[in-house]
Amino acid sequence: MNLKHISLSVENHVGKITISNPPTLNALNSLIIKELGQAIDVVAADSDIYVLIITGDGRSFVAGADISEMVNLNPELGKAFGETGSSVFRKIEKLEKPVIAAVNGFALGGGCELALSCDIRIASENAKFGQPEVGLGICPGFSGTVRMAKLLGPGKAKELIFTGRVIGAAEALEIGLVNSVVKQEDIMDKAMEMAGMIAVKAPFAVKYSKEAINNAMDFDSEQSIEMENILFGKCFSTEDQKEGMAAFLAKRKPLFTNK
Repeated sequence: MNLKHISLSVENHVGKITISNPPTLNALNSLIIKELGQAIDVVAADSDIYVLIITGDGRSFVAGADISEMVNLNPELGKAFGETGSSVFRKIEKLEKPVIAAVNGFALGGGCELALSCDIRIASENAKFGQPEVGLGICPGFSGTVRMAKLLGPGKAKELIFTGRVIGAAEALEIGLVNSVVKQEDIMDKAMEMAGMIAVKAPFAVKYSKEAINNAMDFDSEQSIEMENILFGKCFSTEDQKEGMAAFLAKRKPLFTNK
């Protein structure tokens, strides 16, 4: 995969996407958003990747969207730019593989929205989160209002978005924006450790679990329960279900093959 600002590596069934444009602290422009979408498509099609980590190069995860690219947009182009980012982030959210955000610094604006589109967020102690868009005369445009409200509740989401306040990793952990906080030098080790714990589980079971949880956020309880039951039933069509239960009964470790 030959991209300018995005690299993808794979090790032990764990994919890692790194966003790299250090002069702008990895700010999202149209090219980076496009390349990120292309990389996600590659991950989706690669049956050898069970878990994905997304991180940023240098001292920033993603510092926001590229303001210089947005400054002269009209309403139609602004809507189109928002739709472009939102579609890629929705692709991440719906990816049939767990996605871990390793937030190694600034995650502001579009960067915070990118982290929110991931399933799990691990932050370094120096990470900073926020949706400062209102200070620029705009609202969040890459689905930040939707995902933050679902994750934190509408009251806390409104507080953070209306004030544009930037918070540190400790507060992000306290309010449930991130799952854990580690030292800067340990963040990739922690992300790889968690990814490794997931990668040894049955991929179909993890995939269906992610789908069921996402359904619970998008539909009412009755629909979500019905869809979970369907997914539960589908697990019994896989070889991994047979292996997992046989291994349990035999008191040995299972060896899953993603079949």
